[in-house]
Amino acid sequence: MATKNYSKRVATAPDFARTRENMAEFERAATSGKLLTDAFRAIVSESSDARQTARMNKAMSKVIKSDKLNDRGQRKVSEGDLQLLRGFEFNVDAKLTTVFFPPRTVTIDRATGTLKVDIPAFVPRKMLKAPPNTTHFSVVCGAAEVNFDVGTQKGASTSTAELPYGKELTEPISLSNVLTPNSTEAFFLVLGVTFHQLVNGKYYPLNNGTYNAVAVIQVDAPNP
Repeated sequence: MATKNYSKRVATAPDFARTRENMAEFERAATSGKLLTDAFRAIVSESSDARQTARMNKAMSKVIKSDKLNDRGQRKVSEGDLQLLRGFEFNVDAKLTTVFFPPRTVTIDRATGTLKVDIPAFVPRKMLKAPPNTTHFSVVCGAAEVNFDVGTQKGASTSTAELPYGKELTEPISLSNVLTPNSTEAFFLVLGVTFHQLVNGKYYPLNNGTYNAVAVIQVDAPNP
């Protein structure tokens, strides 16, 4: 009974107004974080750390707090600075910035809905930090358009074939994902790298969580 009465006070009493505001924005951050993560689920399922959800929620809370249009408790991710999500690492045990060193060029064409990453030729053994027993690697790229107010997302992903982890130059890499042409939703682009071992003609993923990396490399928002 005491717990029930306390819950009622939290929900209605004026002295708990701040608590209700914080709870509303925390819930909004958690929902938005799950929405964005789900858009990249195919990529991040093998490239995220144990606290990825909590870290994403914290990042979304910062976006909400950057909303300068709405009152406290009513602030929204969509009205905040989505650029704060740029650089988010899905796996802090293997940050993209400490595993994958080649330069890259990002191109976003809203008219066609195309998000593209171009990477010039590079020497894998010089430009990657790979786990022991690596024989091959793949570069992965994902794109998503998200409406945080309605709660909808659309994602797409692509990757290279398994490329030799050696001292020879790779070919230039170009990865494109196509979303909705002329979309007015927020666009997100992630880049990642996974590592493999070739045994008897079969590629085995090295999913030890220490080296597989994925990070948000670009955000293109309707309210920059």
